[in-house]
Amino acid sequence: MTPGPGERLVRFVGDQIQFTLRRSEGDPLPPGWKAHLRTNIGRAARVREEILRAHFHQVPPAGNAWHDIPLEAGAGGWSINLALTEVGFFRAKAYVTDAGGSQHWPEGADFGLSVHPDLARTANSIYCAFTRQFGESRRLATARDEGLELQLKELDSRGYSVIPPSGKLRDLTRQLPHIFQTLGFRVLHLLPVNPTPTTFARYGRYGSPYACQDLLAIDPALVEFDRRTTGVDQFRELTYGVHELGGRVFLDVVVNHTGWGATLQEQHPEWYLRSPDGGFVSPGAWGVTWEDLAELEHKHPELWVRIAEVFITWCRRGVDGFRCDAGYKVPLAAWQYITSRVRQEFPNTVFLLEGLGGPWTTTEELVTEGGMQWAYSELFQNHSGREVSGYLDYSLRQSERVGLYVHYSETHDNNRLAATSRTWSLLRNHLCALTSVSGGFGITGGVEWLAAEKINVHQCGGLNWDAPENILSTLAHLNQLLSTHPSFFDGAVLERLSPDDSAVYALARTSASGEDRVLVLVNTDVYHERHFVLSREKYLELGEPRFELAGHARPAIDEPLPGEVRFTLLPAGCLCLSGVKEPRGLRGEPYREARARAAWALQALARIRPSEQLGAHDWQALAREVDEDCAGVLSAAVTADPALLRSDLVAALRAARHRGGFPSIVEWTRADASRVTIVPPRHWLLLRDERPFRACLQGEAGRHPQHVESVPTSKGYIASFYHDGQGEQEISLSVERYAETDRQVSARLRWLPEHAAFSPTGVTHREDLVLLTNGRGAMSRIAVDLGRVRSKYDCVLGANLHPSLPVDRHVFVKRVRLWVVADGFISPLGADCLVDFYAGPPARWRFDINAGDGRKVRLDLEADMLEGRNTVVYRLVRQPLGAAEARHPIPSGCEISVTVRVDLEDRNFHWETKRNPGAEEHFLT
Repeated sequence: MTPGPGERLVRFVGDQIQFTLRRSEGDPLPPGWKAHLRTNIGRAARVREEILRAHFHQVPPAGNAWHDIPLEAGAGGWSINLALTEVGFFRAKAYVTDAGGSQHWPEGADFGLSVHPDLARTANSIYCAFTRQFGESRRLATARDEGLELQLKELDSRGYSVIPPSGKLRDLTRQLPHIFQTLGFRVLHLLPVNPTPTTFARYGRYGSPYACQDLLAIDPALVEFDRRTTGVDQFRELTYGVHELGGRVFLDVVVNHTGWGATLQEQHPEWYLRSPDGGFVSPGAWGVTWEDLAELEHKHPELWVRIAEVFITWCRRGVDGFRCDAGYKVPLAAWQYITSRVRQEFPNTVFLLEGLGGPWTTTEELVTEGGMQWAYSELFQNHSGREVSGYLDYSLRQSERVGLYVHYSETHDNNRLAATSRTWSLLRNHLCALTSVSGGFGITGGVEWLAAEKINVHQCGGLNWDAPENILSTLAHLNQLLSTHPSFFDGAVLERLSPDDSAVYALARTSASGEDRVLVLVNTDVYHERHFVLSREKYLELGEPRFELAGHARPAIDEPLPGEVRFTLLPAGCLCLSGVKEPRGLRGEPYREARARAAWALQALARIRPSEQLGAHDWQALAREVDEDCAGVLSAAVTADPALLRSDLVAALRAARHRGGFPSIVEWTRADASRVTIVPPRHWLLLRDERPFRACLQGEAGRHPQHVESVPTSKGYIASFYHDGQGEQEISLSVERYAETDRQVSARLRWLPEHAAFSPTGVTHREDLVLLTNGRGAMSRIAVDLGRVRSKYDCVLGANLHPSLPVDRHVFVKRVRLWVVADGFISPLGADCLVDFYAGPPARWRFDINAGDGRKVRLDLEADMLEGRNTVVYRLVRQPLGAAEARHPIPSGCEISVTVRVDLEDRNFHWETKRNPGAEEHFLT
């Protein structure tokens, strides 16, 4: 099977993936054999719903999202091409069915696929900002005033709380052009903006933002007082400003702990971890205990619900992603619940795991199965040539397999690079940027000004802002390179060329299309000039790289020996070399815009077509179709021929467009805001604007809001919603426009109905019991949740062995358990699949058993005790499904079987069976 069992891969919305299955010997395909791919790809909504239900009730997911996709037979094997249209972590495994109906599976675990948002393909450069530092003190090289601190400590000793002024959110908002336009960063990472301790359990002069007092509130110290706005309003000003500049906002959110006296601690102290003596526990790492924090205990699903709503609220305030502080300390099940709930409303949300201090395996698990996508790289703490090459071998591989490992050159927890030297800062920033995957490179505010004062989250350090000696131009050039050159985009192939212990780290980068190549050389030795020798053959393969792209002088290149090319690097020298001055492939914004259009088209198709119908295609051709006629593409998505879609998706859309017909489109522009727009069932609502925008569709209670971002075309910006015909609703549409006027537009829509909705039938509680008798002292006492035993008096057959008098019953059968195998899916008959129950007598159970791909088998079980006899009778009957439930019938050739296990005993009703030599001899003989 390719990709192989147990493998992991990272892909993006809008990508395609091919699965193939071959016989290991390479023999021809046997006659009558068929192959399928069992997967939950294309079922993200079902996967999320299962996780939310299962984890809240602390039971395993039912597996209803899994379905079988037929593979197409070809030369020597079977294959299928799937379009990826949803964000999430998915699994898949191919198998074959022989002529006799038996299934044959490859050895190994399921293949795992992490699908990231399309917008995360490139230029994921991050600027980390501590808002407190952006006030007047930002211009200071050293903000700490020892003389003033002595005076303030005198007041501290007398019980006063003295907190100096802090930078404001609006101070940071005013610096957005510097961050996004001058430096060219694409993501603003905010340290926590929640209230910090003031008069109670405050550490340091200011208190730590990680000692959060309220997960949803804004620290008043960060807010300018005016009579028109709240703290949330000023935070929204910041996020709007970032989005207007084409950037994204990541917020640092703490879910492992809070500060002392936090709102959560006062409302739910039972959600906190306690020591054996009853005290609250403070968390820690690296041998340090953070005494200003109280640790949460994530065994409570109600806490997960609360935390998930916190994330969603911040998303509604304009946050695009989250840095999850100490995320490795939160259990996998909690993260699965939180990320699934957030993505029900905001599917493109990015979760950046701070896993520093935790096991690498935990990071790998959380960024895949946990629903996260990004993680901190540890490159910042690897310095020598051997350390750098060893760690990059790991992190670059993991970025391809599990999720993006972001290279921060400096974090807020570490010493400043410039405290060592300007040369050291330049070296580390070049190394982190030039070895990044998808442009995943970050700095902490002040790096550009060579700030040397270490950030202390309990204090307020200086940023050395506007210092004449700085590295602004270097960082701007690096960000420009990462955001424009295809060798730093998604799908680039990275190959280390240097030996393990080389002081010069050499990395060849080849773009996904193969049209562009660069050679990255980094001298990790800050004191000595170093050489790197490349074979002449490899030099030619890389296109004779001699043009420097990182803004440095052309390197010294010579050939000391025949067949060798030698590069000379200055101490701490860094080079990015190419054989051509300008890249050949699609680059920069044109690449990102084309990718966005192609992803938009595939996601539209996926609203009405299963993923297996979306066949192979040229994504650039698909992007051109959208640019030419986006409304035509939406209409064609409804009418296109399914068989042609599988073989040539773009040709199918073109053919459907040329056939014409009534377009299933309702277009909406700003001019329609004053009227009620009617949208028939199975029609598209196409939004158009001349400016970029984000839109939210809010329907009736119980349905999650839908959020979209506009996609650029040559005719303006577009976004779409699809009315699937579910219910009649009054819909509110909110549009946030990034323009000088009409920044917030609201409108009313009417979703016309197609079918009525029905509520599900309720069933009894799983703790209930059934009591059956025979009229002469015998009984059967069975749990409604079949197989469950809660008492020694629970039994299927408790017989009265006296022919005429009631005596102590004798237990012969403790319980009966049943399993149904439906097309390879194994389900125990119990409360999890129970849909109806009648106590009787006789007692009747109705079960709906999962058979994958939305299919189910309905079985009725009847249990009765015969009058006057020590006999219990079980009867199983398969029932037909109703018309609404039989839309996905099980094929006639699929095997359905029942396994019955009877647990025998031979004891008095009041005794218990004990395992000992005597009992074993009794039952075995």
